[in-house]
Amino acid sequence: MFSQSESVLSAYSFSAIIPRFQTILSTFEFSNRIKKLMQKSINIIIAFLIFTSGFAQSNKETPEVNPNQIQKSYADWSVYQSKNIMLSVDFTAFDVNSKEITKESFLDQLANGNFIPIRLKSADTIYSYKLFKILPNSDTSIKASMNQIAFDAYKNYKMEGTSFPKFSFKDLNGNLISNETMKGKIIVIKCWYVQCAPCIREFPQVNKLADEYKDRNDIVFISLAEDAPDKLKTFLARKPLKYAVVPNMKEYMNQALELNSFPTHFILDKEGKIAKVLSNFESLEVALMKESKM
Repeated sequence: MFSQSESVLSAYSFSAIIPRFQTILSTFEFSNRIKKLMQKSINIIIAFLIFTSGFAQSNKETPEVNPNQIQKSYADWSVYQSKNIMLSVDFTAFDVNSKEITKESFLDQLANGNFIPIRLKSADTIYSYKLFKILPNSDTSIKASMNQIAFDAYKNYKMEGTSFPKFSFKDLNGNLISNETMKGKIIVIKCWYVQCAPCIREFPQVNKLADEYKDRNDIVFISLAEDAPDKLKTFLARKPLKYAVVPNMKEYMNQALELNSFPTHFILDKEGKIAKVLSNFESLEVALMKESKM
C-alpha cells in the first residue's frame, strides 16, 4: 500500500502531466491541420500546372488556319504559303504527330514527302510549323510547288555556316568589293536580274531596309545582277536600288553559288560565313534584325 505522502506525490505528478499532455496533443492536432492545408495547397498547385500545361500544349498545336480548308484550291494555298510560310527563318518544327523534330528533318520531309506546312498559333516573332498530309483530292500543283520550295529551302539551309565563295568585284561606280575590303562587316547580298518580276517587286521594301540600317557602318548592302552595265544603268535610272550593284554576275551566281531561284538573299556574318540564305524580303527582314543584334 502507498503511504499518504506517496499518494499525494502521485496525485501531484499526475495533475502536472495532464496539462503537458494536452499541450502535446494540441500541438499534434495543429501540426495535422498545417499538413492538411499544405497538402491541399500542393494539390491545387498541381492541378493548376496540369491545366496550364495542357492549355499550352493545346495552344502550341493549334494551326492558324484549317489545314483541310486551305487545300481546297491551289490559289488559296499559294496565297497562304507566300504570306505565312517562311522556311528560311529559324523555327520550331513538328511532324504530323506533333512531335518536335529538327529543321533539317522537317525540310527533308517537305521536299520529298506528301505534306504542307502550317504555322501554329503563336506570337508574331515566334515561328512554329507543323506538317499536315496533303489530301488525296487536292490540286497536284500544291504538292509539286511545295516539294520545289522545300527543296530550295533545304539546299539553302545546308549552306548556312559555310564560308561564302571568295569574291573580288567592281560595282557600277567602280568601287572594289572583295572578301578583304568587307572583312569585319555584316554583308547583305541580293541576287537578281532585270527580267525577274519578283526581284523588282521587292525593290521598295529592300530600299527601305537599306535606309533603316544606313547609320550602321558595319552593315553593307550589295547586289549581284546577271545583266550588263549599260542595261543596268538604264533600268536603275527608272527603278533605283539602294544597294551597290555589281554587273555581269550570271556565271558567278550559277557556278559558285549554284542558284536556281531568284531573288535569293544572303546574309554573311562578320567572319565571312553564310548566316542565312533567304528567298524573299519578309524572311530577310526577320533574319537581318536577328543578325544585327549579335
